[in-house]
Amino acid sequence: MKQKTALIFGSTGQDGAYLANLLLSKNYIVYGASRDATSKNMLNFNLLNIAHKINFINVSLNDFRSVIQVINKTKPDEIYNLSGQSSVALSFEQPVETFESIVIATINILEAIKFLDLTCRFYNAGSSEVYGNSAKPVDEKTSFNPKSPYGIAKATSFWQVLNYRESYGIFATTGILFNHESPLRNERFVTKKIIDTVDRISRKELDKLILGNLNVSRDWGWAPEYVEAMWLMLQTDVADDYIIATGETISLEYFVKKTFELYDLDWRNFVEVDNNLLRPNDFKTSTACPLKAEQELNWKAKLKKDKLIEKLVECKKQNKAI
Repeated sequence: MKQKTALIFGSTGQDGAYLANLLLSKNYIVYGASRDATSKNMLNFNLLNIAHKINFINVSLNDFRSVIQVINKTKPDEIYNLSGQSSVALSFEQPVETFESIVIATINILEAIKFLDLTCRFYNAGSSEVYGNSAKPVDEKTSFNPKSPYGIAKATSFWQVLNYRESYGIFATTGILFNHESPLRNERFVTKKIIDTVDRISRKELDKLILGNLNVSRDWGWAPEYVEAMWLMLQTDVADDYIIATGETISLEYFVKKTFELYDLDWRNFVEVDNNLLRPNDFKTSTACPLKAEQELNWKAKLKKDKLIEKLVECKKQNKAI
């Protein structure tokens, strides 16, 4: 059987590193494409001990010529688009960069696949942010109602993928991923901030955890499980879009309380709320129904709620990435 080749755009982030690790375990040839594929961006790959197994390549996703050259050179069987500015909070400060890094990148990849008339399969990273507030569980038929520049950009890229799938027959799918965490998360993400700060408080290096709104609730999962769902989406007979989530929602306050408990500390003695950290237009609740992924992909999240938090703390205490 021919060895498959995968091209990952946005390969240096959390999901890119775990996806590369998964694909390597399945004997893929893996190309990691990013704006600056140099040693300074190898941290996540080094933590997983896979940097030496990946073929790194430079690309400017806002430049169609650069994108088409990379795709034509690598001739991948599968393309994964994980690129773009990924912080919801930062998207309010940098809306133009956020929109361009997500929307322009997606259309350039799709157009390159069409122009080269490739039979490759394309995965696009969507986001639960397209739904906005969802007190009732959303599914793949729920209307979008994004509340941030990031969510708006992800909604736009979703429709781009659907249009190219229906108009040109490209095997293109979007994974609408709800929050998924790991030790490789960037420090801008609140779960990473909580784990790292509580760990430092336990060692008396800090005395306060400063947060914004503790009343928001999200569906948090384990990132290494979610990249498996990405791969499964490209192994189906017919391209389609899927919600990937645990199906269980907890509040940020609960996440904080549980983390402190795992360090034998009372969270009420250390947490301070700063209204300056509130987003301009945040939503309270995000809940999901991932039943379609379970039925059609045979995928179901294993690490949820307490088990997820325990895993994150375990990785922090043992200084490991997975």
